[in-house]
Amino acid sequence: MPRRILVGALGVLALALLWELYIVVGPADGVIVGGLTVLPRASEMAMPHLWVMLERILEPVTGSSSAVPMWQAVLEASLFTLGIAAVGWLVGVTVGLALALLMQRFKLAESAILPWIILSQTVPLIALAPLVRRWGAQIEFGVFSWENWMSVALIASYLAFFPVSIGALKGLGSPDANHVDLMHCYAVGWWKTLWRLRLPASVGYLLPALRLAAASAVIGSVVAEVSIGLRGGIGRLIVEYAGAAGSDPGKPWAPIFGSVLVGLVAAGFVGLISLFLRRFRRGEVAA
Repeated sequence: MPRRILVGALGVLALALLWELYIVVGPADGVIVGGLTVLPRASEMAMPHLWVMLERILEPVTGSSSAVPMWQAVLEASLFTLGIAAVGWLVGVTVGLALALLMQRFKLAESAILPWIILSQTVPLIALAPLVRRWGAQIEFGVFSWENWMSVALIASYLAFFPVSIGALKGLGSPDANHVDLMHCYAVGWWKTLWRLRLPASVGYLLPALRLAAASAVIGSVVAEVSIGLRGGIGRLIVEYAGAAGSDPGKPWAPIFGSVLVGLVAAGFVGLISLFLRRFRRGEVAA
């Protein structure tokens, strides 16, 4: 674990040095190949220095005397988005595991459902989010009414369920055939075989899928917040602060750092889960 942290810190440091190096040596008009801009302009407006971004985070959001510090606004928005992403992740993991169990139990279900699971990820997210909001607004059950944040959570779960369903399906089918035959010889039922053999064997496949699902839930939440115009989250903050890039180049980067923080927290939570399941980890496999 300390080695991974060191490697991660060195990676961040290398990226920061590369950023500052490009500002110094990069062309003022950017790198243009065949009429297309491949790399951005190396100017303080397009690529502010890292210390400019950090200084801006510590300053108030606006010049008003009642304005809160930038870091506080970004932190509140990050927590809002993190909460929605967490709900989406939980729903996505639940649905993904349920579909994986169904497909593993019945081969006919796998043949019928798996193509649709794959096809579901070809739908443009930015076009789907407004439709989900419109459909959700028509749902009413007594005192219950559909809130906009629920639409964002549903979009997040829509992205999160896919890697879990695929990874869990591969993991549940990963036990050696001899081990499965041995369970059959002892007349062990499907549920007990699932609990004693298939679920422990699937951990190596499931953990990478959970990490990917966490990242997908964060991405889905941010994009959905932008698409449906949900205020309070980091996605809407990115859009609002982007308008100040011309006069305040450090401001748009604050919510971007906030979204990175949300992603790191989500990945860290899945890392904690992997610690509890470490005795079942016999090598993780990319989903």
